[in-house]
Amino acid sequence: MKRSILLLDAIIAIILLVILSLIFTSCSSIKTMKTAAKTPFVWENANVYFLLIDRFNNGDKSNDHTYNRNKPTAKLRGFEGGDIRGIIQKLDDGYFEKLGITAIWMTPIVEQIHDGVDEGTGFTYGFHGYWTRDWSALDPSFGTKKDLAELVEKAHAKGIRILLDAVINHTGPVTAEDPVYPNDWVRTTPKCTYKSYETFINCTLVDNLPDVKTESNQDVALPPFLMEKWKKEGRYEQEVAELEAFFVKTGYPRAPKYYIMKWLSDYITDYGIDGYRVDTAKHTYEDVWADFKTVCDHAFADFKKNNPKKVLDNNPFFTVGEVYDYTISNKKIYDFGDKKVNYFENGFTGLINFAFPSEAKMGYEELFSKYSTILNNDLKGNTVMNYVSSHDDKKPYDKNREKPFESGTKLLLAPGVSQTYYGDESARSLNIAGTQGDATLRSDMNWDEIKTNPETQKALLHWQKLGNFRKNHPAVGAGIHHEISSAPYVFSRTFTKMKFTDEVVIGLDLPIGEKEISVGEIFKNGIKIRDAYSRKTAVVKNGKVKINTNYTLLLIEKI
Repeated sequence: MKRSILLLDAIIAIILLVILSLIFTSCSSIKTMKTAAKTPFVWENANVYFLLIDRFNNGDKSNDHTYNRNKPTAKLRGFEGGDIRGIIQKLDDGYFEKLGITAIWMTPIVEQIHDGVDEGTGFTYGFHGYWTRDWSALDPSFGTKKDLAELVEKAHAKGIRILLDAVINHTGPVTAEDPVYPNDWVRTTPKCTYKSYETFINCTLVDNLPDVKTESNQDVALPPFLMEKWKKEGRYEQEVAELEAFFVKTGYPRAPKYYIMKWLSDYITDYGIDGYRVDTAKHTYEDVWADFKTVCDHAFADFKKNNPKKVLDNNPFFTVGEVYDYTISNKKIYDFGDKKVNYFENGFTGLINFAFPSEAKMGYEELFSKYSTILNNDLKGNTVMNYVSSHDDKKPYDKNREKPFESGTKLLLAPGVSQTYYGDESARSLNIAGTQGDATLRSDMNWDEIKTNPETQKALLHWQKLGNFRKNHPAVGAGIHHEISSAPYVFSRTFTKMKFTDEVVIGLDLPIGEKEISVGEIFKNGIKIRDAYSRKTAVVKNGKVKINTNYTLLLIEKI
């Protein structure tokens, strides 16, 4: 009898242990879920890393000279060897995570013209990705579709989004090896004069850059050279069948723009990319981009439906447009002189802010308060992408790289999306001897300097600390700015979305050593806080915090 009772007690004890284990596991899962949801990804706060694939990192030397692209070129006008495999290597190394990057934007990956042209600056190949030959194929110099799939998968595993670059406005130049698209697809004259709305659109941007007839809604046949190419590659039937399904599903006419939209949307349905940066947006009628966003949204929904385990969150597909010369001061309207266009109502979540390189010369408070006011009022629900340098802006902020710390502080703490152009964080030189035009902005990433130069390493560390602070706090880019004090300069950022709230206090131009700043109404007395820059902690007393650090800024967060 006793043995039976003891056996029963043992069984009950085991059952209780199992129940407790399940409860603990459940609570741990809930805790993990809460932790994961603690800092939601918000596009308005994104820290985007923009890179030229060919100039970032060479991960596969076997693809360096595809299509026999071996002619001598002007300096930095040919393929240097960078590829998607090189990006994957840096992703594996944790480079982007250490920078606090939340999205990677790459120059176009599609197949480029096989030959090159003399642009007046010397012979040039399409290393930059903006001279399309076939939208449905990746350029082998950049990598394979298998590489792209691996990149997206690995980036998503680290919480990093992938933005590709969409070019619908034009094809690549015509060469002896690269036939022009048919006349019902493109125009080769007249050249744009940029004097009115129409003279930005129904024309070619430059000589020998065929302009896609994006205004057309007439059915056109596939280009013969493209069909022949697909047949040689053994994918003609598949491509034609997919196009047939696309046009039946959407009801769009078989016009050039819709063919291209189909090909670009395949990178969404096949790989799950998260957004597109759109090239030369103001050189088509704006309804083109409204249609493109619709196509992208449907493709994104299809990807999520077909790949439920690969869905990161419920963020919509992101589109940011290059409306050249648009500035945040334009708010929602771009004025051509004879016509005003609202691109935000025509497919774009955000626009690139071309004013930032010049406005970064403003004082901190003037810059931050201006941007916060516009973004939280006139542009509420939309955003702008700020940058200090890029691949084609000939007047970047701090072109001589004399102020890498200030550049990082202003860019990464400014309201709006931040775009770090590869090498901003490491002061990659923008003055390369022997180059002409924008080639000087497109040098190889300075990996050796990062390894050996102490000053480069210090600048990189600064960008890393600020980038991760932004990543961890949506309030930085998407929140409301409020000045707490002008001397010392201290401000707060607050952000609320549904049940999530984020609040930070930031102090700039502070003395090295002991510093005391007010935290305003953000943190109550007795709250323990941490300076994310130095990792030192303190307790709020009398509405202030006192911390001794060797730096001139404080990034205050609640622990």
